Amino acid sequence: MTPLSDRVVIVALIATVALVFALVFWTVRLHPAPDQQLQWRQGPARLQPGGSTI
Repeated sequence: MTPLSDRVVIVALIATVALVFALVFWTVRLHPAPDQQLQWRQGPARLQPGGSTI
């Protein structure tokens, strides 16, 4: 079996990486993530000296 030239190996690697990126972006476009609602959490009230809240 004859070894592949450097140029062929580099082109094959670039083509593989491009194919993976294309498949990832295509999958994301077909199945977009649902919009998640922001969930706010009320923090504990800060106390001033004297017992009143801010």
